[in-house]
Amino acid sequence: MTHAAPPPDRIAELLVHVGRLSRNEDAASGLTAAQWTCLRFFARANGTSRTPSAFASFQATTRGTASQIIKGLEAKGLIARHRSDRDGRSVRFDLTEAGQTTLAEDPLGDLIALIDRLEAGERAAFLSTLSGLSSSLAMLKGARAFGTCGDCAHFTPGDDSGYCACMAGELATTEIDRLCASYAAPSPGSA
Repeated sequence: MTHAAPPPDRIAELLVHVGRLSRNEDAASGLTAAQWTCLRFFARANGTSRTPSAFASFQATTRGTASQIIKGLEAKGLIARHRSDRDGRSVRFDLTEAGQTTLAEDPLGDLIALIDRLEAGERAAFLSTLSGLSSSLAMLKGARAFGTCGDCAHFTPGDDSGYCACMAGELATTEIDRLCASYAAPSPGSA
């Protein structure tokens, strides 16, 4: 007996439901869902992407709203502002020690633990599917796609690190698995 493919609206509804369940706001933490997303973003983004405008794009919100979220985390001492090494006019944000400690209590921890139980092949297929959906939806909405440097069309692997054609520079090994605001999805079949 063959089974009909599940309807796409059911899958979409489940994705939204899982997202809401996993990011429920913990009153004890004092952080909103948007602040948790911001804290995660600055923890996972590469050095050039830890900016207010990159976070605004990632969150699909205005720069003003992103700035308010960032100010809230700064006021709580969870992130710290630093002038850019490359451009003294721009800033980047790094998690403080308190931010790292808070992130250890991330409400996504339960979902992360459940995903960790999946077999490696299932996780890889799931990630590939979700990454494709995310990039395609961003394109449809005229939004910026996000992914890691190692999965980017601009990336060329090297012996110990890699090269980013967009930034025209070498990437440290620690940067390759970080989120990047300059991410470009590889063209289909290029992998």
